[in-house]
Amino acid sequence: MRSGALMGNPNQRCLMLGNEAIARGAIEAGVGVVTGYPGTPSSEIIDSLASVAKNYEIYVEWSVNEKVAFEIALGAALSGIRAMATMKAPGLNVALDPIMSAAYSGVFGGLVILVADDPGPHTTQTEQDNRIIGELSLLPILEPSDPQEAKDIIKKAFEISEELEIPVIVRTTTRLNHTSANVTLGEVVEIQREPWFKKEPERFIRASMAWNLQRHKWLNEQLEKAQEIMEDLEFNRMVIKKDSEFGIITSGVSYTYVREIIEKYNLKDINILKIAAINPLPRKLIQKFLRNVSKVLIVEELEPYIERNVKEILYDMGKWIKILGKYDKTLPREGEFNPRIVLKAIEKLIRVKLSNNSSSDRSKIISEAKRILPSRAPPMCPGCPHMGTYLALRRALRKLKLTGEKAAVFGDIGCYALSFEPPHRAIWTEHAMGSSIGMAAGLYFSGSKQKSIATIGDSTFFHMGIQPLIDAVQHGANITIIVADNEIIAMTGHQPHPGSGFTVMGQKTRRILIEDIAKAAGVKFVRVVDPYNLEETEKAITEALQYEGVSVVIARRACAIYAGRLGLAKEPYYVDQEKCTGCRVCLTETGCFALIWENGKVKIDPYLCFGCSLCQQICPFNAILR
Repeated sequence: MRSGALMGNPNQRCLMLGNEAIARGAIEAGVGVVTGYPGTPSSEIIDSLASVAKNYEIYVEWSVNEKVAFEIALGAALSGIRAMATMKAPGLNVALDPIMSAAYSGVFGGLVILVADDPGPHTTQTEQDNRIIGELSLLPILEPSDPQEAKDIIKKAFEISEELEIPVIVRTTTRLNHTSANVTLGEVVEIQREPWFKKEPERFIRASMAWNLQRHKWLNEQLEKAQEIMEDLEFNRMVIKKDSEFGIITSGVSYTYVREIIEKYNLKDINILKIAAINPLPRKLIQKFLRNVSKVLIVEELEPYIERNVKEILYDMGKWIKILGKYDKTLPREGEFNPRIVLKAIEKLIRVKLSNNSSSDRSKIISEAKRILPSRAPPMCPGCPHMGTYLALRRALRKLKLTGEKAAVFGDIGCYALSFEPPHRAIWTEHAMGSSIGMAAGLYFSGSKQKSIATIGDSTFFHMGIQPLIDAVQHGANITIIVADNEIIAMTGHQPHPGSGFTVMGQKTRRILIEDIAKAAGVKFVRVVDPYNLEETEKAITEALQYEGVSVVIARRACAIYAGRLGLAKEPYYVDQEKCTGCRVCLTETGCFALIWENGKVKIDPYLCFGCSLCQQICPFNAILR
């Protein structure tokens, strides 16, 4: 992370990633506590803040999951300290329970919930549109359109939160989080407050239904106040042209695509309303805009959230105008937008063909490139310990004659989910954080004769795997759980978790071992193995699969990339070409892309080989040497 930009002076212009701009916005707002759980595209916010936290006396942590992250931030905000919790789109689902309750109780210090949605999707199992959460939670939502606005809106969100005494959600998307742009820095607010939580039982205790009813009324009153704030929010922008029938209403990153098309084709006769106030929407501003147009295009990614609300506003106005958007399929309801998609929609709005054949030529070039270039499945890294884990699992299943559909393997969220690709073809599901254990137990309780197996990563186990493990033990499930423990949160950038032994701020801490948790939960069969030792791992998994009850095998070996940075890579292997028969067992069993098929034999790229020895252990002709 570029700590220099984060610590820059007011009015200085710095090239910043969107997430770095968000981090700087929190610094400028005088934030005191920032928490989160790693998840692309939001991860760099915490990573950025951790690099300068000590300079600004900010407490920063990667929490065990998003619910815990929000609750820590909430506790800080109840003491009057400004706090922020960060997460990716599905993380809001995990945190939603305490968020809903926090809306009723409110806060004293500003509390911002930063949620990064992922249209595309690029790295997420769902294209969740969290703008809709505003209507459910009755909390304000702001949405920036570029890194500069992201920084400034974070500051404004803290101000609104303190003015209304409720949490404020700032919603971003991948394109903003991972876009770099020049950002003008502002003043860093210095807030001197003595943290103190004032006792107000009627406000913070949900056990009284009468109190809850009163808090609901209070929250609705706060939302009415938010409505007035949103009407005058400086980040909303409206451009009205005289004698123009066409209008575009847009928000977030979609606005940058609209602006690009408007400027490129010099479309001076289109009225534009850019909305940053997502909940509550600025109804008066929208009404004013709608009085000046007779045909409107609504450009928003994912759900027709603004479009639905605009139609409701039009109904209340007693006005009818033509609306183009999601419902008439002018724009898709799935996937991420780009300038070409928006250009076609604008052409439909103004009934003028603007584009030449360049876009179609570009499509032809892309299609031809796809035809020429060989496709490649996303592989595990050379030396990835998960290769050994799934190789051992497959061998154990073959040994016990549990091939085909005789054994169901439930997967989970993490880089080990790449085991669905050849040659492993191991997991059958990848559902949600921690779901593998509960789903495996569910298959057993259904009465299925299949052997039920759950594979889960270390950080995912800490995040949401402990509760279903306890449930499985309590109710006597006969399942095998394999924990692929690479000692770090590898998939999202090597952030620490409770089993890593250190915090994001570099502090050494007590290492929490998964085997201790499993034993404390009542698991009698617990084995810890090194997945680089194929024989040991296969033996442990074979025994676990034959055990009656909950069995847990922890395959522990540091992520190869993380270990490489620590200088733990071993000497690479090579193939003795005279001994190699070209049987391809090493290729077909491991799938390691350090192995190269050339002239009917296998070679090893010494620059990619990590020295894990898995290929050497399975070579039937001892042709692989260190």
